Amino acid sequence: MKNTEDLLTAALAGELGPRPDGLVATSVFWIHHGTRLAGGDTTYLNQYVLVRLGGSFGGCAFEAGEVDPSLCRDASGAPLDSLLREAPRPLRIAALDAYLSEVDPHREAGAEPVVLPAGTPEVRARARDAAIAGLLETGPGARVGLIGVVNPLVAAIRERGGTPVLCDFNLRTTQWGDRVTDDMHEVLDTAEAVIATGMTLSNGTFDTVLSRCRERDVPLVVYAQTGSAVARAFLGAGVTALSAEPFPFSQFSAEPTTLYRYRAADGA
Repeated sequence: MKNTEDLLTAALAGELGPRPDGLVATSVFWIHHGTRLAGGDTTYLNQYVLVRLGGSFGGCAFEAGEVDPSLCRDASGAPLDSLLREAPRPLRIAALDAYLSEVDPHREAGAEPVVLPAGTPEVRARARDAAIAGLLETGPGARVGLIGVVNPLVAAIRERGGTPVLCDFNLRTTQWGDRVTDDMHEVLDTAEAVIATGMTLSNGTFDTVLSRCRERDVPLVVYAQTGSAVARAFLGAGVTALSAEPFPFSQFSAEPTTLYRYRAADGA
């Protein structure tokens, strides 16, 4: 697949599994979530739209005001193909994620399961971000681009000897005062490796990130709650590693939960 539009086209044509015109989105729901981790000065505000299909969920974060919660009324029980064709982009991505998760669940796909420990949000965030940073294969001092900034992941990159180069549409500095640009090309043109959030699938920048990393032959690690099964479709085709965290996401529980790590080199 060259990009996400190719993936959507293949799904609609039944090339990746059962034709979606014979499937129904059992439920569509919306979550607004805020977090401020202890010791930090940033309140993370996230909105998600989620789709249940059979035994699987698909999720996609979106920017405030981009999707109205009322869409859940009309989309719940809708034919899946109509969501893939006609819905706002975040709902299209969530529907595609649900479809690909149902066709090939992460727990059965040969990924490495990583159990995040029970505990506080800080304990669980550090464990999650250490697992993500552990997918990097870079030397000391390497410039690691981070598109979608969370402070524990910046810390995890530094702990592995990397130099973070940061981009986010909503943050201007980290809790340590690191500069954060809103121009991802500053990161993509200079980084020796890139870590990107699944939110890039929602805002339409994923294909640009993927293409630029391919052009420069730069490793691309995706950490995905949004569209974890969508990002997986590009493993070995621009994405070199993936931390996939299907719903329910780690921030919604204090109990042990599992994320799944994939590496293209493993053939996963």
